[in-house]
Amino acid sequence: MTTDEASADFHAFFERHHAELARLAHLLTGQADAADDLAADAMVALWHRWDRVSRADSPAAYARGVVANLARGRIRSSVRERRRVLLFWSHRPERTDGPDVAAVMDVRAALDRLPFRKRACVVLRYAFDLSEKDTALALGISVGTVKSQTSRGTAELQRLLGTRAADELVGRRSR
Repeated sequence: MTTDEASADFHAFFERHHAELARLAHLLTGQADAADDLAADAMVALWHRWDRVSRADSPAAYARGVVANLARGRIRSSVRERRRVLLFWSHRPERTDGPDVAAVMDVRAALDRLPFRKRACVVLRYAFDLSEKDTALALGISVGTVKSQTSRGTAELQRLLGTRAADELVGRRSR
């Protein structure tokens, strides 16, 4: 099959099956906004293997399998993310006498601006006092990643809060 023939064959397959694959993705994930993305991702994966897929007994069945695998991955990712969010944000802060509400609000706002992994590393390392190894285990990442994300996260907090406030937050002495 020439490249033009393969392209035309894939285009016809796309036209026949894209809507079906999007519906399948929607039913599997329950997320209408993700359905088209998953169907498109599946089509990209199929295009990359089109020479093999087009020779399969049922290319449509193969495509449905690809969508199912992508949906499964998306669901697993969503579940892991929800668990992480619940783990980090479900704990009520301990009561203290006379907290500095403005400072707490500033810290929370600064933490919210950090990407999830940096925020998680900083919170686990400094708020929960976990070791690098325990933080890596909790997040399912390497110790090296914990080190780099914690370093970058604290640098970002220093930029957002000021060096002195960030150092106090993570328990370092003023310079």
